[in-house]
Amino acid sequence: MKLAISNATGVPIYEQLKRQIKAAILAGELRGGEVLPSLRTVARDLRISVLTATRAYTELEQEGFVANVQGKGCYVREQDSDLLREQFLRRAEEGLGEAITAAGQAGLSAQELHGMLDILLNEKHQGE
Repeated sequence: MKLAISNATGVPIYEQLKRQIKAAILAGELRGGEVLPSLRTVARDLRISVLTATRAYTELEQEGFVANVQGKGCYVREQDSDLLREQFLRRAEEGLGEAITAAGQAGLSAQELHGMLDILLNEKHQGE
């Protein structure tokens, strides 16, 4: 897993780190039981504060993606299908929310937005 941060995105560093680790877990790049790099290693490699790395790991633990074992490290938790589905649903809702906002700014009606979605879904299904 390769981690990278940017000061130019406007997204807090801990959030960038958290998103990248979460994406790697959801994509299957990190599997249940795998140990994450230590906080000190992440901080050193990314040239960030240990507190920043700690915040990212803590939030991942609160969201159920990792488990911190005192003195042993932070491990990726086994992902059950309900949790994964919930995460994908949340990502879909966020994306659709952004699409609705952009459509409103472009002056599209709900019917036009539905039409666009139908076209994109058809294209997606034809490409499979």
